[in-house]
Amino acid sequence: MAFYLNMNFLIILLCIILPRVSTDEATHLNATSMRELLISSFQESQRMLHEASLHSRQRRSSASSSMHVSPFLRQMEPETLESSRAAELFQTTLHVLDNRARQRYKRDVMAPGLLSREDVELIAELSRCPPVTHPNICHQSHLNKYSSISGLCNNRQNPLRGVASTPLVRWLPAEYEDGGREPKGWNQGRLHNGFQLPPTGESIKAARGCMPFFRSNAACAIHRGSDIRQALQRQQMNGITSFIDASTVYGHSPRLQSSLRDLSGLDGKLAVNDQFRDHTGRTYPPSVANLPSACRQGPHVERVECFRAGDSRLNEGLPLICLHTLWLREHNRIAEALKHINSHWSPETIYQETRKIVGALHQIITMRDYVPKIIGEESFEQYIGPYRGYDPTTDPSTSNVFATAAFRFGHGTISPILQRLNESFQMHEHFPHLRISSTFFSPWRIVKEGGIEPTLRGAIGTPASTASANMLLTEEVTERLIVLNNSQFMDLASLNLQRGRDHGLPGYNDWRSFCGLERIKTLEGLKEVVRDYRVAEKILQLYKNPDNIDVWLGGLVEDTLPGSRTGPLNACLIGKQMKAFRDGDRFWWEADGMFSQQQKDELLNGSLSRIICDNSNIREVHTDSFRFGKFPNDYLSCDHMPSINLEAWREEKSRDLVQCGTPRQIKNGDFILSSTSGKLVALYSCYHGFKLKGAAAIICEENRWSNHPPQCTGTHH
Repeated sequence: MAFYLNMNFLIILLCIILPRVSTDEATHLNATSMRELLISSFQESQRMLHEASLHSRQRRSSASSSMHVSPFLRQMEPETLESSRAAELFQTTLHVLDNRARQRYKRDVMAPGLLSREDVELIAELSRCPPVTHPNICHQSHLNKYSSISGLCNNRQNPLRGVASTPLVRWLPAEYEDGGREPKGWNQGRLHNGFQLPPTGESIKAARGCMPFFRSNAACAIHRGSDIRQALQRQQMNGITSFIDASTVYGHSPRLQSSLRDLSGLDGKLAVNDQFRDHTGRTYPPSVANLPSACRQGPHVERVECFRAGDSRLNEGLPLICLHTLWLREHNRIAEALKHINSHWSPETIYQETRKIVGALHQIITMRDYVPKIIGEESFEQYIGPYRGYDPTTDPSTSNVFATAAFRFGHGTISPILQRLNESFQMHEHFPHLRISSTFFSPWRIVKEGGIEPTLRGAIGTPASTASANMLLTEEVTERLIVLNNSQFMDLASLNLQRGRDHGLPGYNDWRSFCGLERIKTLEGLKEVVRDYRVAEKILQLYKNPDNIDVWLGGLVEDTLPGSRTGPLNACLIGKQMKAFRDGDRFWWEADGMFSQQQKDELLNGSLSRIICDNSNIREVHTDSFRFGKFPNDYLSCDHMPSINLEAWREEKSRDLVQCGTPRQIKNGDFILSSTSGKLVALYSCYHGFKLKGAAAIICEENRWSNHPPQCTGTHH
């Protein structure tokens, strides 16, 4: 899914005192002086970021050596890291420029008309922000058959919509304390609606002092048609694609995708762990490349490294590891079946067709089986409704408020205990229940303690926790949370509140207005929405004014709608986002030309329960894994669970392919077959790290291929 944010530089950048500049210079700001000021500000920003980076590395090194721990550092893809560094330099340059403009010329750089678009584009170019992408690149025919791994060109007119490492979109304008980048509450003397904002995590701060906090990755917000004021404000990066495209399985960049594939097997499969399998021979995800990894290790057992998948968060908890393992196995199961059905398919075709099927299953399971239970059937009809086809005017990009507030409702459903069950769905006799805090970053518990089955049975055989207004999050995540880049326990609630301010999210009432809901004006109004007068009173005691309430907290304390797990605000925000994900995706499974009608009918037989049956040793499941049922009465044998008949993907050799023969395989690359203007075309591409030499496409004409296949040159890194 499309709502993961990496983090980087400390807020220390905002604390650095800029050098004072004499103000007895000319008070007018012409184009030449602005350009000179811009260049010098960029150079100063480079120096500042270099010093801040050194300081940050020294602090991490000191903390690690003194405490004898390895901090859990979330791995960032090189492409994402490069974009993030560029955005930090871009934003810091604007910050320095603003300070200097105020000191020298008594001008606000954010004021309309002061900076031209050319000035902003120059700062972006100096900072090495990604260049503007022109729609012409989307005419390449291979981008029409399968979605790109980054989401690029899903929308042909706006190629960057929904693409990995691009800014989260704003449904309402950002609200920063200084208008550009400072989080609300940054300046203690600053009043909001006549009052100071409450600090986050007051109780835990009193006990332990201030918690460390890393700001989310900045994003360069310069693109075709972008608003210049929005470009000048700090925007946050979505590290993965916005589409429901199974990028959690396959990755979101060519480099990551390549590292997850078994390219030597020539069978379109994903790579698996070369050290461990379960007791029946089923596979696990591969280990991360950089060893030794930071994952926890069990006592008196063989070392188990962190697993690797399309989403770096898979090691954060045992249920996540189980899901990633299921999808890895499902891809390889389908790929093997498709190779048997269509022996003439190239490895690349097998991989892409399997990826397409797995992506469709993600979409079906999410939209049909999950979302209606979260927001309720009534809200689903109101905000999402029936599918009416691909709409290129819909922006599928993940919104800031969805990623940072609304979809974090799930934090209130985390149970303090992870239950592990045996084949009778009773407490496991060998692997007892665990406190959730003891399971963070512990893949060894899967490998060495019974595989994925005990945890999976616990997940589907235990009712989900329900958040209440007076107990929103379990103490397991407010008192004992492990964060990847810090060795001390953290408070998830405090992090969520500060994250919203870090991202400049408007307050709870503004989002209620956005959704057409009545603004909260009084304590009585808040009591009516929360349905717990003590909680309503406590919130207003803290915030003083309803307009000051943080959106994450306000959305979470609302009384849930009938048949849902969310209140009216989160139901609205989640519903609007899901509709955008679906309608703005050219490769949505129901869109014209994606699948034949027979294939669509078969895909609808897919379910999470069926995937559990096919890829684990569990033989009895509930028909809907998202609903709790009692064993054995509500359970069904896997032998009677509907399944997808992959014969619907059988493809006979075309007459042209028979006459021209199968195109030749190439080293470090592969081909897919396509049809262009009625002619059979082999489209070649190279694996990541190699460059194509020669024509990418060869055509079947006059019973032979028009040219020799190209070559893939270079050295793989």
